[in-house]
Amino acid sequence: MAGHSKWANIKHRKAGQDAKRGKIFTKMLREISVAVKSGGMDASTNPSLRTAVDKALGANMRRDTIDNAIKKAAGALSAETYEEIRYEGYGPGGVALIVDCLSDNRNRTVSDVRYAFTKAGGNLGTDGSVAYMFKKLGILNFAAGVDENALIEAALDAGADDVISDEDGSVEVQTTPEHYLAVKEALQSAGFSPENAEVIMQADLNTPLSFEDAEKLIRLIDTLEDLDDVQNVYSNAEIADDIMERLG
Repeated sequence: MAGHSKWANIKHRKAGQDAKRGKIFTKMLREISVAVKSGGMDASTNPSLRTAVDKALGANMRRDTIDNAIKKAAGALSAETYEEIRYEGYGPGGVALIVDCLSDNRNRTVSDVRYAFTKAGGNLGTDGSVAYMFKKLGILNFAAGVDENALIEAALDAGADDVISDEDGSVEVQTTPEHYLAVKEALQSAGFSPENAEVIMQADLNTPLSFEDAEKLIRLIDTLEDLDDVQNVYSNAEIADDIMERLG
């Protein structure tokens, strides 16, 4: 259960996102809307909505804002209709990228995403061109100083698949997407509050990057994440700690 969780890389990405809180809230509200339309407005029977609401609350979104978004999506108020779209492609250094979007205008979204890839020297691929390299995974990250032995015991009892210890003392709990919510709730009940918790697409094999390619990739990801329609960006990039430090 030892290893390297790449939590440092996650923290680097999150720090950049914190400066875009308003845009992130808008994206979270879209995610709530899509979850309601696909599974109903009762979070107790709609896991996708529970996950979306939990994510919004974790970002300090007001509860009444969330409730209004649920009512709006359920038809109590007028609401836009969004579709889920996934784009796949390659970025600097041959890194594989998955870009998940929620869009009310497919033509606009693909144009914006393609332009971002092209500007960075990458290119969009066809459906399935890189998705086979990734698997869906629930992750919960805990800061250094957590009682690792107690966390491991609680996580495995709750049904987690693995617990990975990082060199800096932080710990990552991994679950299947199906068990993610149950494991998270069990750990919170046991007194363990994650610093980061989400369901992601994780690559089976990573591609190491030079400083130059890492710099280009982060610029590309920043551009993609700044697009209104883009919800999440995943890559198989492996960026060494010393390069991450140089990138700031």
